[in-house]
Amino acid sequence: MNKNLLALVMGLTLLASCSEKKAETPIAKKTEVKVATVEAKSIPQIETYTATVESDVKNNIAPNAPLRIEAVLVDVGDRVAKGQCVARLDGSGLEQLKMQIANQEAVVNNTRTDFNRISQLYAIGGVSKAEFDNYSVTLESQQTQLNVLRTQFKQMAQNAQLYSPISGIVTARNYDAGDMYGGQPILTIEQTNPVKLVVNISEKHFKDVKKGQEVAIELDAYPGENFTGKVTAINPLVNKTTHTFPIEVMIGNADGRVCPGMFARATVNFGELTHVVVPDEALVKQMGAGDRYVYVYHADKGHVTYNRVELGRHINKEYEIISGVEPGEQVVIAGQARLADKREVTVVE
Repeated sequence: MNKNLLALVMGLTLLASCSEKKAETPIAKKTEVKVATVEAKSIPQIETYTATVESDVKNNIAPNAPLRIEAVLVDVGDRVAKGQCVARLDGSGLEQLKMQIANQEAVVNNTRTDFNRISQLYAIGGVSKAEFDNYSVTLESQQTQLNVLRTQFKQMAQNAQLYSPISGIVTARNYDAGDMYGGQPILTIEQTNPVKLVVNISEKHFKDVKKGQEVAIELDAYPGENFTGKVTAINPLVNKTTHTFPIEVMIGNADGRVCPGMFARATVNFGELTHVVVPDEALVKQMGAGDRYVYVYHADKGHVTYNRVELGRHINKEYEIISGVEPGEQVVIAGQARLADKREVTVVE
């Protein structure tokens, strides 16, 4: 066969072979995904905070002088009424002071009688002005001494018997009979009806909290039971470090079941906002970070975009989305593992 003809035949054969192989090469398939159309819903803005139960009023019972304690009349855990005597201290000096007061009263009365007589004589020129002034100064000085003694007696009498200024429960006792008072309170009495929680709220909710607003309370001491408190005070200052502000929540405690020191969870409802919700399956966590993303499908372009989202509350099997997805958009709920930003996809049922 002619060499030129042979070369032509071989070339055509090779070309045909290559064309056949090229025709057999499969076309790359688009990633198949499932999508769901998202919508906006009215979402209750609820936050739960932890706190410790505190008494509403706390009084430290102590004398204002270092006296010996004769008796402590109550113990830790006892309930006391307002005005109840809770401790007695050494009152041996009271009788002596009472005698001093009686003697000083007699001195003042005698001087006052003399002064009245001198005043009458002075009015008619019977005594000099210097003598009149001398009696006046003496009487004033003696009256001052009497007032000092009476004040000392009142203070000592108050220290001899100590009374509770509130109705409450004894939560601390630091002395026994015979001890010398040394600076620590003899007793601590706390008012436990009502009790309160101090809750630190995020500054983003500053405008949403109102006095009188009800707060749902759960206590570890009473699992499964629900208690209700009310906001009674709102601190107007926001902590510049934590960006929170404290509120006080009062809890009625007529039966005394709620005790200071108990661990509590306070759930506060800040109203409702309209936000998009997406199924749990739509969320993608970025490796090495805490950010969350979803793939949003764009039907007009046939591809997906990788959108970072800000999460709100988790409700049943959906997440509230603060930002990152708009109502009516379609998000990928299956097939995300093979996706990337701007990747073309095929939507399947």
